[in-house]
Amino acid sequence: MSTRIETLNPETTTGKSKELFNAVQNKLGFIPNLIKVFGNSPATLQTYLSLGELTASGNFSNKFREQLALAIAEENACNYCLSAHTTIGKMNGLTIEETEQNRQGLAADAKTQAGLQFAQAVTKNRGQVSTETIQAVKEAGYNDGDILEIILNVVANTLTNYVNHIAETEVDFPSVEAGKFTVSAN
Repeated sequence: MSTRIETLNPETTTGKSKELFNAVQNKLGFIPNLIKVFGNSPATLQTYLSLGELTASGNFSNKFREQLALAIAEENACNYCLSAHTTIGKMNGLTIEETEQNRQGLAADAKTQAGLQFAQAVTKNRGQVSTETIQAVKEAGYNDGDILEIILNVVANTLTNYVNHIAETEVDFPSVEAGKFTVSAN
């Protein structure tokens, strides 16, 4: 694999990264290429896995966290994460239509859509959002704690988006490309 940061071979990896690879293997049944790239830095891999556990322990459902991941990955044009979260989103009940809408910051549910659009605004503007943007997400039903959890999801997903951009991680999920949609959004 010719990535700009080495994709480690789990068979020859040792130490803390090997321990973390084994934990991922036991949980998912395989080790995604992103994890193999993160393994070059056990501290970064552990941070990524910890961020995942922390976001999962919050108030948001797996489905909404996948919707956020899709919206953020599209905003950051991360094909690896779009591919991974399209697959994981299906496992959490999202249809292809919903997946493509979510990538565009759209959802059938107004509150979900407001959350996705807020996440995309935070991502696009690197956290520099207007008072009106914050007011709009609050009016849609999100409280201050929810806003902080959306930001946590932005940070966790931006970490993976940026690592994939820098490493040029080989996509090991059915491929999805930023900006390309098969279903027209309404």
